Amino acid sequence: MSDVLLPLHSVADPTRRRETRDRLEVLTALLGGPHVEPLFREALIKVPADHPVFGWRCRVEGCDHSRTNARDLCHPHKMEWERGRRENPQLTRRAFLRDAKPAKFYDRMGEPPVCRICPERPARHHELRLCLAHNGRWKKASATRPELVFEDWLATQTQPFHGYGDCIVASCQSLSSSPMGLCWVHETRYQADGRPGGAERPKKWFNRYEMVGKPVPILYEDEAAFRRWCRSAHPVSRAGTINLQGLPPLLRAEFQWALFAHTQRAAHTYWPTWWVQQLVNLVRDRRVGSLTEMADERMQLDSRKRFILHEALTELRIVYFTPGETKEAGYIETEHFGVRFPQRHSNFDLTAVSQRWLRDLLWDHIADRLESPKGPRSTGPVDHDRRACTELSAFLEIAAPEGGHDPRLLGEEHMRRFVADHNKRIREGLTSLIILGHDRKPSKVTEHTGRFVLNHGRAILRWALDTGRAEEIGLSRKFIVAMPTGNSPKPKSRRPFPDPVARALADPTNLQHLASRYDPNDHGVRDAWEALVFTGRRCSEVLKLRLECMEIHRRVPFLWHDQTKVGNLDEAIRIPETLYLRLQKRQQLTLDRFEDRYGRQPTAKERAGLALFPSPSRNPKGTVSISYTFFHTGFSGWLEDLDIGAWVPHQARHTLATNLLKHGAGLHHIKKYLGQVSQRMAEHYAKVASSEVDDFLERLWVAGPGAAEPGKLLVVPDEGMTKAEAEAMALDLARGSTPAEGGFCTFQPVVRGDACPWNLDCHNCDKFVMSGADLLYWRRKAEQWRTMAERAPDDRTADYLHELFEPTARAIDGLEKALAGLGLLEDALALDLRRPQDYFHRLWSLAFRASDLAGDEPHDDTPDLTEDTE
Repeated sequence: MSDVLLPLHSVADPTRRRETRDRLEVLTALLGGPHVEPLFREALIKVPADHPVFGWRCRVEGCDHSRTNARDLCHPHKMEWERGRRENPQLTRRAFLRDAKPAKFYDRMGEPPVCRICPERPARHHELRLCLAHNGRWKKASATRPELVFEDWLATQTQPFHGYGDCIVASCQSLSSSPMGLCWVHETRYQADGRPGGAERPKKWFNRYEMVGKPVPILYEDEAAFRRWCRSAHPVSRAGTINLQGLPPLLRAEFQWALFAHTQRAAHTYWPTWWVQQLVNLVRDRRVGSLTEMADERMQLDSRKRFILHEALTELRIVYFTPGETKEAGYIETEHFGVRFPQRHSNFDLTAVSQRWLRDLLWDHIADRLESPKGPRSTGPVDHDRRACTELSAFLEIAAPEGGHDPRLLGEEHMRRFVADHNKRIREGLTSLIILGHDRKPSKVTEHTGRFVLNHGRAILRWALDTGRAEEIGLSRKFIVAMPTGNSPKPKSRRPFPDPVARALADPTNLQHLASRYDPNDHGVRDAWEALVFTGRRCSEVLKLRLECMEIHRRVPFLWHDQTKVGNLDEAIRIPETLYLRLQKRQQLTLDRFEDRYGRQPTAKERAGLALFPSPSRNPKGTVSISYTFFHTGFSGWLEDLDIGAWVPHQARHTLATNLLKHGAGLHHIKKYLGQVSQRMAEHYAKVASSEVDDFLERLWVAGPGAAEPGKLLVVPDEGMTKAEAEAMALDLARGSTPAEGGFCTFQPVVRGDACPWNLDCHNCDKFVMSGADLLYWRRKAEQWRTMAERAPDDRTADYLHELFEPTARAIDGLEKALAGLGLLEDALALDLRRPQDYFHRLWSLAFRASDLAGDEPHDDTPDLTEDTE
């Protein structure tokens, strides 16, 4: 069911409307507030050329021409830009704006200057600044005396002519240029309109009347028709001006409030002032007294006027109606509750529920949702509530006594008949009684939608029973409890991509086709898809990435994102170098587009809020990301072109989970990496039982005692790195290992089953790594060496033994530091020996190169990962 914009005058009971406070008084009071820009209180709104919302000056530095389209260039520079792009396709707007020169300025769209001789008459010749009479005199004088200099002639013109006053057109404030009382533009329009009323000046009026100081009489065929034309004529179009003169007071106030309200939206479209003026001219032609009278005609208007009118009516609805009045009108306005769902209108039409008692219950239940501290995050619950009541209403209208309008006549049998009918429609795949699809055809009732109807309908009726509303309206308790819950959904999960599909979706040629055909303006659809494949994130997590979502820690790239579904904000995962480079190019493109638009680089504060994939519409600050609808539309069309079957982007997440498991990752590792709420959800994604092989995923690799630098971390945490950052750095999916005495062997031929070329001399091999599960083993080794040193026959032998064990001691110290940074030191100390039941413990999946743990510095200088220095 789509949102319907209701007429503002559709309240059924006029006594419930704001009759005590006239709408004009309300708007006048609001416009008089200190936060309203003074220019929006005027009938002739002259917008500054650099206004942040309605600015109209050309973007080229120093150019005073007005824009000619919804972009930001005047006509000369628009033509120059198009010519430059044809000659050089690599030309960027930033480079064009930097090199473009201001166009020669002819102020044809501004108010004409006054004559330099007659201060009460407008200049007909703008460059010479002469009125019609003096311009004629100069032409005559220069024709008879070609050697005459203009300045010499001008000095002889000392007698100014009297003026004709202001233009008599109601919407015009220009000076009249002739005795007819019209400015030059309106006089031209009057002739083009066929001279209604037949107004004209007498023949030779200048010589017969003006030259002798007599008033010039105007001759009419029908003066009343001429006056009507003057009242209805459109104002002269002026750059940056919105002319509301001649409109009824309420209509003028509505436009003023709508323009101001538009400036208060964080995400808004650009309204060129001439678009607004076109709508003003339209309502002037229709002779309406309020914009509310245009609500029914909204869909017949062109897109420009329709968008402006729709937003204006939305803002007026919030002002004109109280929540109680919207209830009477049959819709709910979420703005009254301080809620605005992204990419949706703020009003929800409830008139499809024909029974007043049921519609009121629906309204009250939705209002209760919106007022709840944990209100709905999306429109899903509201839409499901509305659908449930609409389906029930349509059935009662057909099958219940008096169409179900009297709740006291409804009993258990009526609800049971509705449930039986609805279950039949689910089972047989029949169409709904009232719900229409996007194609305006009856929508099929599916198991999914049917479950929502029963569950949400039951919740609303139970809520009415619990709050006492059912008793107030006389609704039977038996009718309410007869509605069951919807059937539990059948287990259904997305399958991973099969190998042929995965290859097709990752093929460079196919990816280029996705970008060129379905994202020709390069808003990042391909980059977002590749990020989904590499990281397994949810679509919303990728699409809503911020500009500064990537960082390098010790030469390792990380992606920072919000996992809002599970409440994990600012989480980091390691990403491949190829994805990092691709997203880095996307960052630069986003910054270039920001500079193209604003002519400067964003500030540090602006950078923090910029979207990595900014939306092309309603996004003046670049903070709004492209929508899932935009991404999925391109993705779906791409799949149809590839002809590989029906798939969805979310299956990339299942594919990655399954591949991780296949390469040895455990379910707890998959849960951590994918940001899932439970291990059971990880099992759902990985398609295996929790008893499957679980031997490695996260590793901080460290060299063993035989390495050149025992104990040194492959990725050394920075000073002050938090525990969360250290844990994120532990995610390394690229290595495999096989158990060895006191640790693991990472030499890949041995891991694959080949013989060891060094005769299993693990502790002296640089391919040997140590894990947390081996900490007690190595502590016992250290104790054994200390005992041997204490029993040495002399100090020289003891020093030799200490020196020999020094690399191992450094590796053990580094291992303890790393485990402490990950919060696993106590677990490691509690794990005694290797037992079969311990083999798949998390400590066994965290391994460290001893050389990296020990490092080159003394033990005391090793950074403590447990410190929080934020």
